[in-house]
Amino acid sequence: MIRFTYADAIRQAISEEMDADSDVFMIGEDVGAPGGVFGVTKGLWDAHGPHQLWDTPISEEAIVGAAVGAAMVGAKPIAEIMFSDFVTYAMDMIVNQAAKLHYMTGGNLSVPMVVRMVTGTGGSTSAQHSQSLEAWFTHVPGLKVVAPSTPEDAKGLLRAAIQDPDPVIFFEHKLLYGGRGGPAGDVVPIDPLPFGKGRVHREGTDITIVSYLRTLHHSLEAAEKLAEEGISCEVWDPRTLNPFDYEGLKASVEKTGRLLIAHEAPLRGGFGGEIAAWAAKECYGDLKAPVSRIGAQNAPIPYAPILEQTVLPGVDDIVREVRAVVEGS
Repeated sequence: MIRFTYADAIRQAISEEMDADSDVFMIGEDVGAPGGVFGVTKGLWDAHGPHQLWDTPISEEAIVGAAVGAAMVGAKPIAEIMFSDFVTYAMDMIVNQAAKLHYMTGGNLSVPMVVRMVTGTGGSTSAQHSQSLEAWFTHVPGLKVVAPSTPEDAKGLLRAAIQDPDPVIFFEHKLLYGGRGGPAGDVVPIDPLPFGKGRVHREGTDITIVSYLRTLHHSLEAAEKLAEEGISCEVWDPRTLNPFDYEGLKASVEKTGRLLIAHEAPLRGGFGGEIAAWAAKECYGDLKAPVSRIGAQNAPIPYAPILEQTVLPGVDDIVREVRAVVEGS
């Protein structure tokens, strides 16, 4: 049994890739001796020092800009955005530079960099520290977008991201860092995982629930409750949003005949809409009911805990939506 946390997984992936390649370095706010605001990089300073851990001023534009430049000349930077909400300051660097340089130079330049983004609602962190912005980056050709939901996937996918020749946006949900118990610091050997391969977390026959990051865990809990009512849910995690495992999703929908997509991002413009549009066309003959989606309300995330939970999709919301889809078909 894998017995390490999501934060352990990310730390181990970074450390192992730094050991394997001295061109790998990490740049961001408080990532060095302080160990990061969430403690994810704790201990890396002692192992790798200032050559591979660069603390910066509070400037996302400088962090990502330096990473893009370093990647262009052969380094393999890992840029940390402490809260993904603040990536807006670095959008030109990511969207107009990193994503396009390989194409615009006829393949002569590559940008092998990872932008780690701490995402999602973290329990009363309010509107400017709680957003889920993954759909923005899936819209940009040239970027790969990763959203691991478990420690083992986080480690395998981050190792693959660091080794990848293209820019990778790597989303980490802040409330998953302590997830999956066991003694902290256990070193678990995990090879890099290929992009574009989804994962079935729970087999089922009545409906496919597609989810990722923290909402995946809500979906698994909802599936447990629904099983008591005789509804069998297959819970499917894409793991990478771009590239996306359309073949894996189609295989699941062929089996269940129904599809619900659940994510923490607001429903309007969320990545679930892209999945739904594809499934409505490509899985048309297999669907027994219209594709359904669930996400956050189209509102800023409130600070008050009770209001925060009202805006976000939870276990009970997923249970109700699954019932509606299954009973209505």
